[in-house]
Amino acid sequence: MLDTQSRTARWIVLIVPALLLGGAYLSQYGFGLYPCEMCWWQRWPHFAALGFAALAFLAPPKRLWIALGALAIIVSGLIGGFHAGVEYDWWEGITGCAKTTTASGGSALDEIMQAPLIRCDVAPWTLLGVSLAGYNFIVSCAAGVAALALLTRKRKAL
Repeated sequence: MLDTQSRTARWIVLIVPALLLGGAYLSQYGFGLYPCEMCWWQRWPHFAALGFAALAFLAPPKRLWIALGALAIIVSGLIGGFHAGVEYDWWEGITGCAKTTTASGGSALDEIMQAPLIRCDVAPWTLLGVSLAGYNFIVSCAAGVAALALLTRKRKAL
């Protein structure tokens, strides 16, 4: 049975990637902020974290799944930090631009040719000077570290 701190860490590992992925898809489909290649790189570890979180609710060893989920969230945050650095011109990226298509019923070639060019080195949206990749870095690293800290805290003797 998990202690209160481990249960809290398990919820962090489930809720944080779910909310961040939900926000990413809302910005993509609701507001037209299509992801670049590095944006997709940030999503994959969050998908993995959700899988680890599900395992933490279903199968032993629960603490291992929570820790792996927390590490996956941190990996996404670190990718976001790298991506933010590319957007702010702190360093050069290692990827080209990506195109995103939409299913409109036309030919695949027409969709590819009309798809918006999404640059990895340009932030499509910022709030207070911080891009979405920057917010992913901040939130993911903080949440992942918090979950790991909760897992490693010693239980207080009663």
